[in-house]
Amino acid sequence: METTTNVDPKKMEAFLGHVVEDFGAALGVTLGFIGDKLGLYKSMAFAGPLSSEEVADRSGTTERYVREWLINQAAGGYVIYDETIGKYILPDEHAIALTDENSPFHVAGGFQVINAMGKADERIMENFLTGNGMKWGEHHHNLFEGTERFFRPSYLGNLLEQWLPSITAIVKRLESGIRVADLGCGHGASTLIMAEAFPNSEFIGFDNHGPSIEKANKAAANARLKNVSFKVSGANDFNGQKYDFITFFDCLHDMGDPINVLEHCHTMLMLDGAIMAVEPMAGRKTEENFNPVGRVYSGASVLCCTPNALASGGYALGTVATDGELEKVAKAAKFNNFRRATETPFNRVFEIKL
Repeated sequence: METTTNVDPKKMEAFLGHVVEDFGAALGVTLGFIGDKLGLYKSMAFAGPLSSEEVADRSGTTERYVREWLINQAAGGYVIYDETIGKYILPDEHAIALTDENSPFHVAGGFQVINAMGKADERIMENFLTGNGMKWGEHHHNLFEGTERFFRPSYLGNLLEQWLPSITAIVKRLESGIRVADLGCGHGASTLIMAEAFPNSEFIGFDNHGPSIEKANKAAANARLKNVSFKVSGANDFNGQKYDFITFFDCLHDMGDPINVLEHCHTMLMLDGAIMAVEPMAGRKTEENFNPVGRVYSGASVLCCTPNALASGGYALGTVATDGELEKVAKAAKFNNFRRATETPFNRVFEIKL
């Protein structure tokens, strides 16, 4: 291929600069993951100015590695360098986002998710050529823990105050006492939040990944919650008595046969019941995803969500499925009522009813 000489130098320089920024961002995610796992951020949180020696000493790491790690973090805007004293500061706002697991602003789980997905690059490249898939359980183990850590803050910040109140009359029913199935529950973060908030209702979390269910049951036992349990089961064959409320948290788009899943929900749902499907934010049109959030979610779709759907049934909604595509699936499963009930910058919440 010949290189054209009709090139605008300013546009070329701008694009190359953009690519270099992406190189730095990619390296920053890996170093952010290291900082999270080794406690480097926690060692700096609310501690005031620290030298590389002090950060290393407080975190139990080696100063020679910490030295350039801090330079990288300062270049990325994560920490501030005070050149008058030659020390680094982790601003309080950054410390909360990077170290407080119970804050709705916590983001460090995202480093873990992206790091885990990146380890599947060779398998995903092969899938591009073959059209095959890759199930969640085949990914690096960090994907499961990281996903809980990434989504749980959003659930803490939005589930009780915004998402559930957007579903018609469901809060009053939860307060009175109903049966709830939380499908694709993973480690059970969403299930446990609801169970603690509504002690009169019964919650059962289902997931086809055994180790995740084992961890969810341990978390329920530690929380001493008597109204919640977890079972290994797919979303298309969970059982029990009929349910008044069925929930999907960031997982319907991962499922390889979402129509069959919703058809099964149809049989398991009380006539006056409702489904709440929390899905990643996406545009109603393709071009509405050309933004930072769309960039993250479309990337996750390629590396994780779409491969899982292709491996487990072949109907790949993907992470940035439009409202229309999701409604089409619901209507195919004989649900006549479908609406976007509410949204946040990172999620859409849908109400699905008979």
